[in-house]
Amino acid sequence: MRIHFIAIGGAAMHNLALAVASKAGYVVTGSDDEIFDPALTHLREAGLLPGEMGWHPEKITSDIDAIILGMHAREDNPELVRARELGLRIYSFPEYLYEQTKDKIRIVVGGSHGKTTTTSMILYVLNRLGIETDYMVGAQIEGFERMVRLSDTAKYAVFEGDEYLTSPLDLRSKFLWYKPHVAILTGIAWDHINVFPTFPEYVETFRKFAHSISQSFIYYEGDENLRMLADELKQQSAPCQLLPYKEYVGEVEMGVFGRHNMQNLQAACLACEQIGVKREDFYREIASFTGASNRLEKIAETSTAVAYKDFAHSPSKLKATVNAVRERYPKMRLVAAMELHTFSSLMADFLPQYKDCMAEADVALVYFNPKVIEHKRLTPITSNEVAAAFGTSNIEVFTESEALQIRLRQIDYTNTALLMMSSGTFDGIHINDFAKELIHG
Repeated sequence: MRIHFIAIGGAAMHNLALAVASKAGYVVTGSDDEIFDPALTHLREAGLLPGEMGWHPEKITSDIDAIILGMHAREDNPELVRARELGLRIYSFPEYLYEQTKDKIRIVVGGSHGKTTTTSMILYVLNRLGIETDYMVGAQIEGFERMVRLSDTAKYAVFEGDEYLTSPLDLRSKFLWYKPHVAILTGIAWDHINVFPTFPEYVETFRKFAHSISQSFIYYEGDENLRMLADELKQQSAPCQLLPYKEYVGEVEMGVFGRHNMQNLQAACLACEQIGVKREDFYREIASFTGASNRLEKIAETSTAVAYKDFAHSPSKLKATVNAVRERYPKMRLVAAMELHTFSSLMADFLPQYKDCMAEADVALVYFNPKVIEHKRLTPITSNEVAAAFGTSNIEVFTESEALQIRLRQIDYTNTALLMMSSGTFDGIHINDFAKELIHG
């Protein structure tokens, strides 16, 4: 079986390529116009790194059994055009995952926030209990070699369900492919404004997802939009049982913290229960879970200071993370820095969603790069607009990475918790090393 990946360098795509290549009888090739670490190293070590960057339609031949198309590729991609001319079977990433697991019991975790952590919690416990599982998750987890696994033997498949677009050829949400038996929705907070220009349109894709669940719908009952969807399913006599949850409150001391993580933990517990895991076994194993990579991850600590990093960038994620650190360290000064990096976060119409998101920080630094806005062909925004949108007096806005670094170096980190939040790198900052430098002085 020969499989070719167009845009193989993506975080999920290269992990899927590694998973497919590990299966007996599969030959994997791929292409991309740029590949960065860690994908670069992973592909090179597996012998899957393209010999040269770019698109090479001459390498798309009739003996290829399937093409897997990444979201990074455009509809006019030369290799995609050639594949369609030849009539090759073309899969999107989520379509291929479903195809490979359609005979398994599928657990899917969706929501505007907490997807990766909740999925990781489920996988961590199942792994500790020796329950074989196929999976796709958006971060590295302790005890797992890759972020994707596909096998011929696992009875279960656990997927992180993303509401973003499937592929250049399929503008539906990815998670609509998965047809879950058991599904979690952690919350609905408007995101991806470039794809869902209004909040009702954003809610609608979650409605479609909820109606695709066949057995158990696990949802956070504190979210009014999820309660609405659950009521609709009940009124329409949908086949799935409705399982609302709050946050975990118990005597077991956990390795993660924050109200949002206690909610994630309770959702993961309910999902595991649906496939026969006893609640006491779940709590025993999850106690040693310290989090997924880049999700409220402790990266440095001294006797008087601590530093965390987080992938948070959307308003709901940002607020939950800042509040979690404030609650964890109530007597320490909280210095929080975040980067506006995604399409939504850099759009003027979306900025008001960030109101009060960093109110709990003593020092709140917001960074964005005007060149990124230009590259994404968005309407320019100003520092004053950003500060006004966040709406609190602690906000300082920066448009140059060096200026941000200078400001962070000016701070005395005695009795301080530092929180660095971005889906990027603040334009070239090695966050782990920089945080260590700051708090160690």
